[in-house]
Amino acid sequence: MTTTDTAPVRFDTKIAVLLREDLETWQRLNVTAFLVSGLGTELPEVIGEPYADADDTPYLPMFRQPVLVFEGTKETLTAAHARALSRALPRAVFTTELFTTGNDRDNRAAVRAVGAGGLDLAGLAVYGPRNAVDKVLKGARMHP
Repeated sequence: MTTTDTAPVRFDTKIAVLLREDLETWQRLNVTAFLVSGLGTELPEVIGEPYADADDTPYLPMFRQPVLVFEGTKETLTAAHARALSRALPRAVFTTELFTTGNDRDNRAAVRAVGAGGLDLAGLAVYGPRNAVDKVLKGARMHP
């Protein structure tokens, strides 16, 4: 991150979520929430300082930078996943099977049952240097 007193904050890194374009609205929201929760737990540098209002009521800290949301075809998502793996970028996945499991244990078992190349991805979150994340997302478009 680079800043000066008057310059806007510009981050050297990017947090991005890529969603499959054929998901229902509720699925898009659910997948996004699940995916970004994984980044914050493993990458403490993405979390900012806690918040407080004028009454000193404390609030939890959130990401220190925006989360950009993209969409693409199933093929775009599969290619982005392969590129994220090849670049060893921190990532989280959400497969279509997770819409039916209902709990964390079964979610992990559903992902574990399939090899990386065979995952039926509904979404992918990725974090890393901006240029590397941009290359992972090649072919995706900003979510409308």
